Amino acid sequence: MPSLHWTGKDAAVVAAREVPYRPLVAVPDLSHGDPDTGNLLIQGDNLGALKSLLPLYAGRVKCIFIDPPYNTGSAFEHYDDNREHSIWLSLMYPRLELLGELLAEDGSIWVTIDDNEGHYLKVIMDEVFGRGNFVANVVWEKSDSPKMDSQYFSSRHDHLLVYARSIGNLEVHRIKVATQTHYNRVDDLGRRFYTKPLRAMGSGEDTRNARPSMFFPLMAPDGTEVLPMKPDGTEGRWRWGPDKVREEADRIDWVQGKNGWVPYYRILEETSGGRPPETIWPHSAVGSNRTSKAEVKAIFGAETTFTTPKPEGVIAQTLEIATSPGDLILDSFLGSGTTAAVAHKMGRRWIGVEMGEHAQTHCAARLRKVIEGEQGGISKAVGWQGGGGFRFCRLGEPVFDGRGSIRPEVGFADLARWVWYRETRQPLAGTPASPLLGVHQGTAYYLLYNGILGDRRPEGGNVLTGPVLAALPPFEGPRVVFGEACRLHATSLAALGLRFRQLPYQANA
Repeated sequence: MPSLHWTGKDAAVVAAREVPYRPLVAVPDLSHGDPDTGNLLIQGDNLGALKSLLPLYAGRVKCIFIDPPYNTGSAFEHYDDNREHSIWLSLMYPRLELLGELLAEDGSIWVTIDDNEGHYLKVIMDEVFGRGNFVANVVWEKSDSPKMDSQYFSSRHDHLLVYARSIGNLEVHRIKVATQTHYNRVDDLGRRFYTKPLRAMGSGEDTRNARPSMFFPLMAPDGTEVLPMKPDGTEGRWRWGPDKVREEADRIDWVQGKNGWVPYYRILEETSGGRPPETIWPHSAVGSNRTSKAEVKAIFGAETTFTTPKPEGVIAQTLEIATSPGDLILDSFLGSGTTAAVAHKMGRRWIGVEMGEHAQTHCAARLRKVIEGEQGGISKAVGWQGGGGFRFCRLGEPVFDGRGSIRPEVGFADLARWVWYRETRQPLAGTPASPLLGVHQGTAYYLLYNGILGDRRPEGGNVLTGPVLAALPPFEGPRVVFGEACRLHATSLAALGLRFRQLPYQANA
């Protein structure tokens, strides 16, 4: 498959592996509401935050929605959106890699972009996620009017590139359709419908010559035969052929006019599964930049400096298509907090990542208002009344220091989660409190660290000895033990079906 090359790509490809692992540190004073809802707001660089999320959420995120800087050459207060092209690509590549690891097998990622970098982004997403997992390029009508001072074309759209983690496992929900006013009649079964003439109209294909098989007589209620004649006396045709007329006879209504009988056919309102999502999202359906600016202004006041937020309607339609209530949503470029706000109102769990002080001043502030029941955006449409909560976290110090050694303040649980993830590529369930971390594909994994067995002496519980081995939770099968040192001979280990791995665990593996 063709790939994109740029100055610095080699470093970008390994950047995700080399970024240090930092545990998440909760900040209770900045959390709000119920902290145990599973919602998480992280303050910090998103590359480091994504690495920190892997041992907790790898393969568990149903939908990722990100609105990264567009690299447009404009000046933004909260982002450097004027990066040189190759630097922008190097910024995106490792983040997309880590996002891919977090995505569930039946999940999808949605990335907004404009024409400035959109086509390059498509190529690197093909490389990271696989070209066969490309789902759609959604075009969002971001502007509701042209810019009259445009030099060439007035741009009125952005892109939403959609990829699946595994296209064969992807489920796409249909869009719920509101009742249309033109469905103004109701049949005996309670179904809403409207009617249209059965004679074809309004195209160059509405003549007998165009479709001879659709020129035939129909029997009116009084027994007279009716042909699809045009008002000017020329021969037209029916919309349906003879077979469909017989099969759908109950959908034909006859109306007697001044010129005789005219057949109409019923168009029933679709109420079962809605309609399939389309790749063009008009501003009339999901909102425009004008909509989003008004939403953010209503929350933060006139002083807000976010000039390019997405309207809540865009996020809501994304989540309606890609998720169900209770699913986990991630936005690692949270901006003004729109994705988290919409996910919260729609009953989804969410993780948001933002750097800088506005993680507190904007994101946390907005989400507190959501929890308190604010009525902007989609609130009325989804019946939002408030509730829930979130946990606020920052990135802790790297688990490993510059020499690759484990920092002394690192706790057992944080190291255990990282060791387990690096070995299994799976998140560790719950909070580990035993040297037995779990069993993966028939092998048990143990960690001797920080006196987990109660003996912190150098020659004690962090070193694999005969007594320590006897104190470990039993397992019948292959075992891997991580620890500071091992006092057992290699032949003894082999006879016991046991492998020893010495700490510190490689920081950049």
